[in-house]
Amino acid sequence: MSAKVLFVCVENSCRSQIAEGFARRDGAGVLEPASAGSRPSGKINPTAIDVMKELGIDLTRQASKGLSAVPGTGWDYVITMGCGDACPFVPSRATRDWAISDPKQLPLDEFRKVRDQIGRKVKELIDEVGAGRRS
Repeated sequence: MSAKVLFVCVENSCRSQIAEGFARRDGAGVLEPASAGSRPSGKINPTAIDVMKELGIDLTRQASKGLSAVPGTGWDYVITMGCGDACPFVPSRATRDWAISDPKQLPLDEFRKVRDQIGRKVKELIDEVGAGRRS
């Protein structure tokens, strides 16, 4: 059974969307991902769409949404992206804060570095959950 994971950031337009995209592609069968924001922008950042497209991940099938649009319980993991007080508590088996800077105002090369950092963190989570399922 897949672990249900919710990625949360403030606007649900960059970091949490990127994490959801990586988790959908790389964590199939291990993670059941979703994302939401505490104050959603209502749209996915165009640069996030572009830099993920470079890796063959299509974010245009995802949508920016608030926490009220996702289940309030039943999560195995809730991963916040570093939004501090702006990310409210969501009940889960495990909660983690990845403390990742919002890339929306960064130059493209720095935006890509944040994307790659998120990709590594998602891979670590996939490996951890996969190892836990095997033990």
